[in-house]
Amino acid sequence: TAVREKFRDALAHFGSGVVIVTAIDGDGAPAGMTVGSFTSISLEPPLVGFFAAHTSTTLPRVLHHGDFCVNVLAEEQHQLARGFARSGADKFSGVEWTAGTNGAPRLAGAHAWIDCSIDEHRPIGDHDLIVGAVDALAVPAETEPLLFHRSLFHGLRETR
Repeated sequence: TAVREKFRDALAHFGSGVVIVTAIDGDGAPAGMTVGSFTSISLEPPLVGFFAAHTSTTLPRVLHHGDFCVNVLAEEQHQLARGFARSGADKFSGVEWTAGTNGAPRLAGAHAWIDCSIDEHRPIGDHDLIVGAVDALAVPAETEPLLFHRSLFHGLRETR
C-alpha cells in the first residue's frame, strides 16, 4: 500500500548500526540472523533489545535456550551481514567464531560482543521484541562500526 511504502522509505533515512544475533539452537548447531533494529534499553539493570519479524524462521532457533550473543559488526563485515540476512542458507559455513560466556557464537572480527539472557519476549505489531539482560560484554579490537542507511551498508565517516 502507499502508506506502507512511504513508511519504509521514510524510515530508510534513519541510519542504524548492524548486528548479528547468534545462539546455539535445540540441535546444538549455531544459529544467527542479521538485525538492524538493535538498541540499548537500560543501564541499571543493563538491558539491550532487538526486533525480529514474526515470520522469521531463525528467531525460534536463536531463542531456544534463552541465551544469545549480539555481535556488533565492524565496517568490513558487510558481506557477513548479507549472508546472515538470507534465509535457508548455511550461514556459518566458513565463518570463524568462538563460544561466548553463554555458549552463543561470538563472530571473529566483530566490533563488540554482548552476551545476553532473555529478560522479556513479546509480540508488538508484526514483530517480536526481545529484551536481553546483559551477562558479559567485550570490545575485542578498536574498529569502525558497520552502518545501514537507505538500504545500503556504509562505514563511519568523521564529520566536524
